[in-house]
Amino acid sequence: MSKIEMHGSCHCGAVTFTVRVDPSAPTIRCNCSICSKSRTWIALVSANDFALTTGADRLTPYRFGSESITHCFCSKCGIKSHGIINGDPGEEAGIAVCVATLDIGPDDFGRLPVVYSDGLHDRPELEPAVVSYL
Repeated sequence: MSKIEMHGSCHCGAVTFTVRVDPSAPTIRCNCSICSKSRTWIALVSANDFALTTGADRLTPYRFGSESITHCFCSKCGIKSHGIINGDPGEEAGIAVCVATLDIGPDDFGRLPVVYSDGLHDRPELEPAVVSYL
């Protein structure tokens, strides 16, 4: 399926963005420590398919562990809009867009395919044994 442009924002509207996504591509719910605590649901996109519209000056970065992802939070309302996946040298960086920040309706959210990732045990290609809380 072809990519479509969507808009997204944090809760207070200070951070806004546009993103081109393939709505048939799987979205991801992960059980790693930060994703399970924040109930993060992501869509992976190329850095070229993501653009901040407003609020770059409002973003607060957060890194932990291996620092492979820079989590970006609105400094006003605290919502994480996206994460920047820091690729290895020579590798394209990607963006993990928080699906819940997309400005779409319940029916659209319900149509997005979901896969589950065992990030807690560093086995992202496998589905965790328990997914009901994700």
